[in-house]
Amino acid sequence: MPLLKPVEEKNVEGKVKKIFEEIKDLRKIKTIPNFWRMLANNPETLERTWNSLKQVMDKGSLDTLTKELIYVAVSMTNSCEYCIRSHSLAAKKKGMTDEMLNELIAVVAMANETNRLVESYQVEVDEFMK
Repeated sequence: MPLLKPVEEKNVEGKVKKIFEEIKDLRKIKTIPNFWRMLANNPETLERTWNSLKQVMDKGSLDTLTKELIYVAVSMTNSCEYCIRSHSLAAKKKGMTDEMLNELIAVVAMANETNRLVESYQVEVDEFMK
């Protein structure tokens, strides 16, 4: 159960309304997702998070699909179902196929397994990796 109630989109004004409109326009969606509605309880947090996300997820040295795939991978590792679903949908809109998703899941699972093995055995970093 959420700690706060999500802000109803029909009740927003000012800064929150402007950000909500930008989210809908940029993401090409008709309704504001629950995450953003929850953050709207604190307009400063909403604004900071939205601005940071736009900056980080914009095309740079990495293309936007690659960034979405990384976001999905980290969300899987952090067990954030909301983010897995949200960024998987965004990745699909940017060209991710089911085959790519299956491969991503295999890589994430393998990395988590080998990371746990390395940590369990307390393997020292090889000299050539330094």
